Amino acid sequence: MNDIAHNLAQVRDKISAAASSCGRAPEEVTLLGVSKTKPASALAEAIAAGQRAFGENYVQEGVDKILHFRESGVAGLEWHFIGPLQSNKSRLVAEHFDWCHTVDRLKIASRLSEQRPAEMPPLNVLIQVNISDETSKSGIPLSELDALADQVATLPGLRLRGLMAIPAPESDYQRQFAVARQMAVAFDALKARYPGVDTLSLGMTDDMAAAIAAGSTMVRIGTAIFGARDYTKTKEL
Repeated sequence: MNDIAHNLAQVRDKISAAASSCGRAPEEVTLLGVSKTKPASALAEAIAAGQRAFGENYVQEGVDKILHFRESGVAGLEWHFIGPLQSNKSRLVAEHFDWCHTVDRLKIASRLSEQRPAEMPPLNVLIQVNISDETSKSGIPLSELDALADQVATLPGLRLRGLMAIPAPESDYQRQFAVARQMAVAFDALKARYPGVDTLSLGMTDDMAAAIAAGSTMVRIGTAIFGARDYTKTKEL
């Protein structure tokens, strides 16, 4: 078994254990492989080991990988854009990705809706919440969620699927869980208003167990699958 296949198996085991420990089925949690800065060859190893959903932070890098695997005839992959999105890059996301996790203003949502090709299904979107109120992070405060959700839900080229957050790093499990529960409560309230809402993208390598216990339905795991990233080799085109 190669390193990536072995790492994937370990991560899946951890997801299963975390879900089982809080009475949830492991199938309720989707594993999103965060493949930013990693070459297509690394993704090919993950694909061979059964991974199908990948998250990219850089628009052009992600599009290059999408096109590579499409031209290689690899079907059934799901591509998630999970990085901050500038207005001048929204068309590429609308035309190539299946999901966008980082909608945090109406301007971006409207552009994505307008630029989504008519022959493609609506773009699945998550509203990003800045749950830890960090000035360095994108996302809206929870107090603005209802208003933005109302606007996003009406856009024809989009399908509102739920929420995403990147909590501030925290080593204590109980504090991780407390923040994750804030997101889960907001997610449950959003689900009650919009029947199509079903996704809470929350939890990374260091806080995955707490996020799953709180109610996350999608965890974003990169380094634990693909190893440390070399940012010197990545350049946004």
